[in-house]
Amino acid sequence: MSVFRRIKTIVDSNINSLLDKAEDPEKLNRLMIAEMEEAAVRAENEVKKLEEEMEESGKRVEEAEKAISRWQKRAEMAIDKGQDDMAKEAIRARKASEDIYGILKAEEESLSARCKELSEEKEEMEKKIQEAKERVISMPRKEKKEKTKEEKPKKAAPGPKARFEEMERRIDRLEGYRKLREEKEEAEKEEKSVEERMEDMEIEEEIRRIKTEKGMAV
Repeated sequence: MSVFRRIKTIVDSNINSLLDKAEDPEKLNRLMIAEMEEAAVRAENEVKKLEEEMEESGKRVEEAEKAISRWQKRAEMAIDKGQDDMAKEAIRARKASEDIYGILKAEEESLSARCKELSEEKEEMEKKIQEAKERVISMPRKEKKEKTKEEKPKKAAPGPKARFEEMERRIDRLEGYRKLREEKEEAEKEEKSVEERMEDMEIEEEIRRIKTEKGMAV
């Protein structure tokens, strides 16, 4: 279980309800304290790790921004020199840098959100740890509750016919998945071809726009 899910489970859990059902509430409470303290230490380490990742992510975002600006200048310089082919390649490189920037920016925002969420969950858990420690001090000794365990009826093993029918259903599902995958791959190829043509049109349009802004003949 990840640190996030583990802490979320602890924070959201109804400890009082668990203790009421326990045979030895005091023992369970102490075990919970140990579990929460261990999770709190891991959370602290995870927050530090996320902060380091955020710092590195910020540097990558900054580099992507510089790359966008650099390729834009190169495209304009190529147009100034009448090198439209080089300008097209520079614009493609700039668009690729913009895509990278978008991915890195989203990653940076995700890291920030995770760090904030984990910090808040850690604070909530620290409050629960303190409450649990106070509960141990004030907890009266209780006799262990007697619990009866009811045996669940065992399920009968499926017969040959049932196993065969299940195998047929699995084969049908696999065949269906294969067809869906093939249809998806074909659609993606067609979509990519359209995207490439549209990108070429956008690049041509951008070159015309830059030339118009510079007062050059189109």
